[in-house]
Amino acid sequence: MTNTTATRGASVTSPREQRRRSQLALGRTQLLDAAEVVFGNRGFHDASIKEIAELAEYSVGSVYTFFESKEDLFRQLFVRHGDEFMRRMREVVAEPGSAREQLHRLVEFEVGYFRENQRFARLYLRYSSAAMTTGDRLGDELIVGNFEEAMRLEAELIAAGQRRGELHPGDPRVLARLLSGMVAAFQAVDPAVVSDDPDAPQPMALAEFHAVIDRTFCR
Repeated sequence: MTNTTATRGASVTSPREQRRRSQLALGRTQLLDAAEVVFGNRGFHDASIKEIAELAEYSVGSVYTFFESKEDLFRQLFVRHGDEFMRRMREVVAEPGSAREQLHRLVEFEVGYFRENQRFARLYLRYSSAAMTTGDRLGDELIVGNFEEAMRLEAELIAAGQRRGELHPGDPRVLARLLSGMVAAFQAVDPAVVSDDPDAPQPMALAEFHAVIDRTFCR
């Protein structure tokens, strides 16, 4: 009995360690939040660790307690949002409904996510192409993997709709890329993403975009 109790007690995290871990998690979150603002405003190359540290009210040296480099800090923004985005996307595509309803829910989610996370959205729009190619590449296998999974989920949704006769025929993988490109084009001119002016005119209403999606994909 005594040995079992001692073993259990040894596996319990001490209050001091719990506080240390909590402080590390908070510091990491604050630095990522600050990096999202700075990178979103200035881009990767023009941003500096000093500017990020000052915004988060940390010393420059302490940033390296949490992140290996500016590149690592930038990457972790994509990791953080990629994990959340993919989790929510899986939930959206798993919801029942017609192919038209599923496509519209997916579009609403993707447009809405960028509007909710404006600074990151600007980063993604600026660097996503580089993340998908071998040129000036700031992405990595994890980021590319998330993109490929998103395309797979969209292709499966489209293929299922085609089998039910609800969507136009065509290679689902190509159509998934087309859908992704159309959404990205809408996001790239969406004032709620690319402008800080609350009164900026909307070149295409979301309802109009849904109508384009209907005409392109739905029978």
